[in-house]
Amino acid sequence: METELRAAAIRHDGSCDVDALLAEVVDAQLRAGRRVRGLLMAPSEQRGDCLAEMVLVDIDKRDGYLVSQQLGRESKACRADPHGFARASEVLRAALDDAPELIVCNRFGRLESEGTGFSAELLEIMSRDIPFLTVVSRHLVDEWQRFTGGAAALLPPDRAAIDAWLARTLAPASV
Repeated sequence: METELRAAAIRHDGSCDVDALLAEVVDAQLRAGRRVRGLLMAPSEQRGDCLAEMVLVDIDKRDGYLVSQQLGRESKACRADPHGFARASEVLRAALDDAPELIVCNRFGRLESEGTGFSAELLEIMSRDIPFLTVVSRHLVDEWQRFTGGAAALLPPDRAAIDAWLARTLAPASV
């Protein structure tokens, strides 16, 4: 029998603001008294000719980490900034030693699917059996399945489904 990881990805299919959904879930868990650590995408606004900046926010300390580069409107290159991700990865590494009840990471993205970005930290989280929640684009679902050996849940972008997974996965909250 295959063991299911205590990890799940919310499938980002464009049907809702998945960053806002993940932030709402985190907020509800914090209000319930849970120790939640990790990173969320900060809300952003489009500026000028370039795409909006991508900033990750530490759930615990509220520090922001710029993880995008301004490459110009016509650029087709990936605008993810590896240096920004390296700086933000310290939040996930610190969370490993903080005994959280849940670790959240804003995305399993292209960088992670290629073995960079937060891939080492995500593998460590799962190897320690710490409950873990992220988001995956519909275009990277197969890579997520390979990354987790098919042992992690894939959830619809639906609050009730996410809450049900959390209820099955987390110990009852001590309020």
